[in-house]
Amino acid sequence: MNFELTEEQKLVQRTAREAADRVLAPRAAARDVSCEFPAAELAELARLDLLAIAVDAAHGGGGLGAVAYSLAMQELARGDASVAVAVSVTNMVAELIANHGTAAQIERWVPGLASGAHVCGAFVLSEPEAGSDPAALRTSATKTPAGWRLSGTKQWITNGGRAGVLVVWAVTDPSAGNRGITAFLVPGDAKGMSVARLEEKLGLHGSATAQLVLDGVEVGEDAVLGAPGRGFALAMTALDGGRIGIASQAIGIARGALQAAVTYAGERRTFGEPIIKHQAVGAMLADAATWLDAATLMTLRAAHAKEAGQPFSQLAAMAKLFATEHAWKICDIALQVHGGYGYVRDFPVERALRDVRVTRIYEGTSEIQRIVIARNLLRAVS
Repeated sequence: MNFELTEEQKLVQRTAREAADRVLAPRAAARDVSCEFPAAELAELARLDLLAIAVDAAHGGGGLGAVAYSLAMQELARGDASVAVAVSVTNMVAELIANHGTAAQIERWVPGLASGAHVCGAFVLSEPEAGSDPAALRTSATKTPAGWRLSGTKQWITNGGRAGVLVVWAVTDPSAGNRGITAFLVPGDAKGMSVARLEEKLGLHGSATAQLVLDGVEVGEDAVLGAPGRGFALAMTALDGGRIGIASQAIGIARGALQAAVTYAGERRTFGEPIIKHQAVGAMLADAATWLDAATLMTLRAAHAKEAGQPFSQLAAMAKLFATEHAWKICDIALQVHGGYGYVRDFPVERALRDVRVTRIYEGTSEIQRIVIARNLLRAVS
């Protein structure tokens, strides 16, 4: 296996690292307190070509693949996970439209996502009664002479109320099960769409997470992404790729927390020596570093398979499961190493522990990942 990055991948990694240190990290703690949406930061990341990394350069994207995307997400999440999740969803939406949209849809939406003209994108799938089971969607799309009318309530929508374009999933044929779900491209200023509330969350305070209400939102026939009835398949494809992004986000958060813990353990002295020299502390940090390296390799393997056009669903599920479960453990260790100081907001590990927790839930819970992996194992022996 060749573990060497290409020059383009190194450039994206370096660009994202510098942006994390220069643009994101300085105000990450303040955003956590104020819950301010990072509009200015997203504009700067758009200028650096980080909002549509895997999209062809002809449509304004970075023209790179899933490995570069993963590397960038790791660096951005180390700087501020709230901004990283907004970037992750925008990349998902841009790639979904670029890969499955018509020429007109691509021209209308993708360059604006890449440039920041649309601010960000939103992936509008989950509902109050349909999270891990997207086939249970209740949002409906009924045919009209001019196109479609969308009605329903959506839940846990990242970038909700801020996105310039939303991919909205709705039921177009209730009798067809999964094959009766369709994806629609909806402008952020569509009449009849409103934010019912912004969620007050444990972490990721700088990320807008909204409940959206669609009250008879009218869209044209040209708003259908892919084809009627193809929405469920599009969602599953996008979520497979999205799991690479969330695994990368978890890695970035954990890496920042581990770096902080190692620095602190080298400076904090008890019993006459730095605490990192105490066997108990050193062992915890050694475990954390080992888990982090394994998670990184698993995630890059999944990204490489996606980029190469190989099956990657199981690899992505395994990477997300391992990376997010162990990132939580790493952040917990980082806080423990800090002792009482880790429990207060003066040190960043407190925020890291809160921010990383949701990575085990969104883009498919850890339990769903285990189901995906088990099903793939069964297929392999059938």
